[in-house]
Amino acid sequence: MLSNIGKSAFEPISGQAAAAATGIQVGLALVATRALAEEVSPMTLAMLRYGIGVTILLPFFLRMKRPPIACADLLPILALGVGQFAVLIALLNLGLQSVSASQGGVIFATFPLVTILFAASLGREQLTVLRSLGALMSFAGVTLCLGASDLPSSISGAGLIFASACVGALCSVFYRPYLQRYPTLQIGTLAMVAATAALIPGVLIENPVAELTKLSVQSWGLIGFIGLASGAGYLLWLTALKNTDAGEATVLMGLSPVTAAVVGAGLLREPIGFVFLVGLALALLGVSLAVLSRG
Repeated sequence: MLSNIGKSAFEPISGQAAAAATGIQVGLALVATRALAEEVSPMTLAMLRYGIGVTILLPFFLRMKRPPIACADLLPILALGVGQFAVLIALLNLGLQSVSASQGGVIFATFPLVTILFAASLGREQLTVLRSLGALMSFAGVTLCLGASDLPSSISGAGLIFASACVGALCSVFYRPYLQRYPTLQIGTLAMVAATAALIPGVLIENPVAELTKLSVQSWGLIGFIGLASGAGYLLWLTALKNTDAGEATVLMGLSPVTAAVVGAGLLREPIGFVFLVGLALALLGVSLAVLSRG
């Protein structure tokens, strides 16, 4: 519960402002990840990201009132955490090695839409005409954005990023019963710890010591920022969900691909053309239409 965490730092922030800030930091984290793609292997970067994130969340976790978790719930919570954090971020990092931050941001912005579609396929939500229309518009927009680049490996990279969104969406659907029983921060911290531990075998294969000893101060700064975005950004997202409607908060997350496109163009010299902008607008409109139609 947010009433037990970081109240002095986050309580003055409105739900809309927190959701918008979350969207911006997600976009910035995508650009930072893209900038590190050739220097740090995907598993190593993912473990560093959540190692820092757990360090940020742990003081709030230890201060909060934590109800005991039933034995039957603990294993699914940890397993879903590995999927939602470790597998999702590893796929995202792999995809960003060959896809621009702007394109990656647009693809990953379909996360809430894919969540709705998964929930509908499992009979947990109704697939209405507006949601179907939103899905078609969004995927058409993503297709336009991908077609606006000449990156030779963008299709495989785009597939990995979309797979990461699908993993996150599926985990989000199955996480819902546990989030209704236990505080979100408690579940999220345990999930991040499980994900960090699960990434260790993959990290050892990548020979991280040789990579990390060659990093510049600037690269370590980017890693620190990505970790901070995971920890502090998670608290911001909880604040958004506490103080505003979930649909509105999710739509404001549409600032993430916009941020990734603008900052990626400025810092990484990633091209943004008219076709990309049309695709971005279409994708965000589709996601907004589908999410807000949930009522």
